[in-house]
Amino acid sequence: MNEPAQLKREFLLDLDVVFLNHGSYGACPRDVFERYQDWQRELERRPVEFLGRRLDGLLADARNAFGEYVNADPDDLVFVQNATAGVNLAAWAVALRPGDEVLSTSLEYGALDLAWDHICAHAPARYVRRPVSLPLDDVADEIWSGVTDRTRVLFFSHVTSETAVQLPVEELCARARDRGITTVVDGAHVPGHIPLDLSRLDVDYYAGNCHKWLCAPKGAGFLYVRRELQAAIAPLVIGWGYEGDAPFLARHEKQGTRDPAAFLTIPTAIEWQRAHDWDVVRERCRALAAATPGRLGLEPYGSGLQMVSMRLPPDAPADLKERLYDEYRIEIPIWDTGTIRASFQGYNDDSDLDALADALAALLATRAEARRPAR
Repeated sequence: MNEPAQLKREFLLDLDVVFLNHGSYGACPRDVFERYQDWQRELERRPVEFLGRRLDGLLADARNAFGEYVNADPDDLVFVQNATAGVNLAAWAVALRPGDEVLSTSLEYGALDLAWDHICAHAPARYVRRPVSLPLDDVADEIWSGVTDRTRVLFFSHVTSETAVQLPVEELCARARDRGITTVVDGAHVPGHIPLDLSRLDVDYYAGNCHKWLCAPKGAGFLYVRRELQAAIAPLVIGWGYEGDAPFLARHEKQGTRDPAAFLTIPTAIEWQRAHDWDVVRERCRALAAATPGRLGLEPYGSGLQMVSMRLPPDAPADLKERLYDEYRIEIPIWDTGTIRASFQGYNDDSDLDALADALAALLATRAEARRPAR
């Protein structure tokens, strides 16, 4: 059962909304969400047994399932609420020194630009955002040209958020390894979207979300840490995990009372997608994304993913995002840079793309009409 009409009924999304923004917060299928609630009910029925006696084993089971999914040793993975939290942990663990540089790109998620600015200020170090040209062309060389003798960290996205392009993570990590530069990768848009093989990447720190394309509940993220770096990375909360010898997993899993249900539901999300032939679903979504720029008459930044970002005409209405939702019930992100991003998940089909094309044509035509001088 993997046709859009069938899958639309599997999700909890409002059917009155044309939802083309899976990339922002994801969406959770009904069966996965119900398993998430089951975990919460188990916790509430016997909280001491659940948190005090069972949780270590349950988290280990979830890490084992996810480790197999991303080809990583489960003991090198810890669950965090989201990729932003994971990148923050890695950024503090690097322990920047005065004069160090963190090399990044002009395509990164704004919240993490803010995080690096803040953390660099404590050294003080310098956060360098290397401009990247779109569409991508020799992007590895373009980014690498920003490396200097002071470059301590290379931070970049595997798949960028606003511009929806895939960066050459393997090549950049290999170059950084040869130069002794620490790599921190933001994989917020990767699990469930494109294949992820953490053992092959040879990365130092990799943070990602499971609540987006993998369709797990909100609050399900992860951080991978290279084995030899684990002794130096501390959680944002110091608690019982620091009692005694304080191994890596204990430090990050024992942080006081918190709801682990989203973490424990990750294996269910993996199995749900497998049961619905998600490889077939992904291909159909990529085809929709590839067709979108031509259907809308807009120039894309890149292709090959389930989401595609495009340049709007310079005279597009400033309130275009609000009007698309208020007048046409289309949920889609638009940024001040004049970028519009369409995300396609299994519940989307050609009718959603048609709705966007018709609405966009009408609103842009209205704008053009308003600019036409009176005779």
